[in-house]
Amino acid sequence: MAFDLVLRNARLADHGAASATVDIAVAAGRIAAIEPRIPGNGESVDAGGRFVSPGLVESHFHLDKSRILDRVAPLPDRRATDHMMRTSAVKHTFTVEDVYGRASATLEQCVLNGITHMRTHVEVDPNVGLRGYEAVERLAKDYAWAIDLQLCVFLQEGWTNVPGAEANVVAALKRGAQVVGGAPRYDADGPGQIERIFTLAKEFDVDIDIHGDGGYTTHDMMVWKVCDLTDRIGWGGRVAIGHGNKYSCLPPAELEALGRRLAASGVAVTVLPATDLFTSGRHLEHTVIRGVADANALIAQGANCSIATNNVLNPFTPYGDSSLVRIANLYANVVQRGTAEDLSECFRMLTDRPARILRRRDYGIAAGNPADLVVWNARTPAEVIATVAQPLMGFKRGRRVFTRELPALHRPDLPPPPPQPSP
Repeated sequence: MAFDLVLRNARLADHGAASATVDIAVAAGRIAAIEPRIPGNGESVDAGGRFVSPGLVESHFHLDKSRILDRVAPLPDRRATDHMMRTSAVKHTFTVEDVYGRASATLEQCVLNGITHMRTHVEVDPNVGLRGYEAVERLAKDYAWAIDLQLCVFLQEGWTNVPGAEANVVAALKRGAQVVGGAPRYDADGPGQIERIFTLAKEFDVDIDIHGDGGYTTHDMMVWKVCDLTDRIGWGGRVAIGHGNKYSCLPPAELEALGRRLAASGVAVTVLPATDLFTSGRHLEHTVIRGVADANALIAQGANCSIATNNVLNPFTPYGDSSLVRIANLYANVVQRGTAEDLSECFRMLTDRPARILRRRDYGIAAGNPADLVVWNARTPAEVIATVAQPLMGFKRGRRVFTRELPALHRPDLPPPPPQPSP
């Protein structure tokens, strides 16, 4: 039988490290068969017995404000918390071409790290208008060969207290934004902003992704209101909260209760370890809180969670190489999850679980699904996370989009060993 591609000797997650490998045949961009030793012609690529996964899913990112560290004011001191103010001060300088250039460089890094789906938040505050949205909208079309981009439109710097700001949100929704979000923490009326987000989501039939529950106090968490509104309009499975630093400050019984409530309402949580670590505990001089929610504990109660990058090289997160696996390894270190099952769950928080948040019903390695595949320099999902394994090649709808060569040691020529005396 003729196939466009056969990826041979692939090891799948549900087969285990010691199991036999399979071949994955691709036709017309979709997986046609998964069997041992598939006959047929067409391109043949040997995975060499390595672990093969579906493409990674980046469920919370900010392409539009990546790579701006070189233009913002430096931190006035190590414990400063003016990340938003420093970002806001330069947003008026963003142009469509500027955002496109920075975002495309970041997006290409993401692709090279095995990401094939992304939800990116785009700010439309009055000081930037729709320029960032226009740039990322164009980026989604230009890079559709490598990655599927889902745009979430939101206001970072306030909504109910900023006259005219909502008009930009509505304009982006009319242009096709699939998700609406917000940052109630920076609004004079945070609860009012949340109400408005849900109203617009229902009006435009879009999903919701809110930056929420940053900080360290637990008496004022917005998650309960979000769950209530989700139940009220029947939006279960279509709502996510990003950050959730406050959840890391809950005692175990309260964290378990939160997990059950999230599960019942169908509200997901995306943990953002790099940003949450960098911004948390700045009021403390010692014994600093981590601020990274234990997503594994929420999952144990039936909730859906993902791990994501959030920012790269900006005031909120002044580092990053767009490696989602590195972020997951950081998360596992911080929340002290180290068993094979824990680390496998971390990998699921980069794949199956965020795919559910993005409502990708055709995701995964199964016959009929798009052939979005990544070959890892590892044998299991847990090993990928534990070793920060590199992706060696990636495919989008059956077409190879990147290849990474394995490093090799160049050993010096050694003289032959001296002859051994006869016994």
